[in-house]
Amino acid sequence: MYIAIRRYQLEDPSSVDEVLGRVNEGFIPIIKDAPGFLAYYALDSGGGEVTSVSVFEDQSAAEESNTKAADWVGQNLASMVPNPPEILAGEVGATRIAFDQARRAQGDVLWRLK
Repeated sequence: MYIAIRRYQLEDPSSVDEVLGRVNEGFIPIIKDAPGFLAYYALDSGGGEVTSVSVFEDQSAAEESNTKAADWVGQNLASMVPNPPEILAGEVGATRIAFDQARRAQGDVLWRLK
């Protein structure tokens, strides 16, 4: 499992809700169908920042998500997110997920288990 974390600084800190709404409506439908997709989260990380966490089966799929995200942000949020994000990525070395609790908390989350 491989994770890509992207941190975006917004031009206008008060636009966080609008950015998250656009991501929910526009980007999630794209990324959820990407090969190797496992999960995606976007959050208000404070200070006019939005952070996304993409979880994929392998490194190449996660790197492809960074390309898709850059293209989508450039086409849909360029005026709101003027600079490229800070990107952190790596292979998961330790994990523990309480799937039953996560399903209750995230009612519509797509879980793909092997």
